[in-house]
Amino acid sequence: MTDIPGAMRGAVDLAALAARSRRADSGLATIDEAAFQELAQQSLQRPVVIAFVSSASPQSEEIAREIESAAAAVGVTAAACDVDAQPAIAQAFQIRAVPAAVALVGGRPAPLFQGAATREQIDEVLGQVVAAARQMGAAEGLGEPTGAPQAEPEPPLPPLHQEAYDAIERGDMDAAEAAYDKALRENPKDADARAGRSQVRLMARSRLADPQAVRAAAAAAPDDVDAQLAVADLDVLGGMLDDAFGRLVDLVRVTFGDDRERVRARLLELFDVVDPADARVLRARQALASALY
Repeated sequence: MTDIPGAMRGAVDLAALAARSRRADSGLATIDEAAFQELAQQSLQRPVVIAFVSSASPQSEEIAREIESAAAAVGVTAAACDVDAQPAIAQAFQIRAVPAAVALVGGRPAPLFQGAATREQIDEVLGQVVAAARQMGAAEGLGEPTGAPQAEPEPPLPPLHQEAYDAIERGDMDAAEAAYDKALRENPKDADARAGRSQVRLMARSRLADPQAVRAAAAAAPDDVDAQLAVADLDVLGGMLDDAFGRLVDLVRVTFGDDRERVRARLLELFDVVDPADARVLRARQALASALY
């Protein structure tokens, strides 16, 4: 396993250029932050697997190509993240060494492995990704890995959940939200509907956002509630949960009245996008309670 190397300021990394060229030749996309935001939104319909690579680790390049091949066999989108070129993305996923891989399923990050992996192991974890995506209704066009055991057919989604999923597929976020709202009126304890509604709202708010412009606006106006809410949305989509939650908890501490309630409500909605057992959510809930009381 290769530690993530630092880069010398001003140096031209010829090995990195060659590695990016090999990835381009293989057809495996290398992402930046803007592309990552697009993949996070895409994962609401179809899972995404990101291979973390470095020019200093030829093994990571080989595993990335194995991931691409295995993912293509089952319809999963695959991409590579060069940790030397995109350290912020690597840090957001707590990647300390390459090779490593992370899946995005329904907008939620799921670590797959860190270190060497055989094709059989890659097929196995992709099978788990496909199964999770089917359970979440985010399995558009998926198959099964070669040689993987055939999973039992998933039961159909509840009618209103299926209605929401169909609306997402055709890009009608208002209709999807309405379907989830109806499901919650019928059953206020429907956690899947609540999470789905929060994900749809997040996707609708962020789908046309320019990440650079949003971040610049937030940096220029730290007291602008709307600007801070917008950048927190991008951080959640990018997997930078601690940054997003910490930003909004800090905002709760310095706002009052309607503004404070808006920030609190958005933070609770963003919690719903993530696995409720995620340690970052649990920490942020405690911090929010402290900030409020």
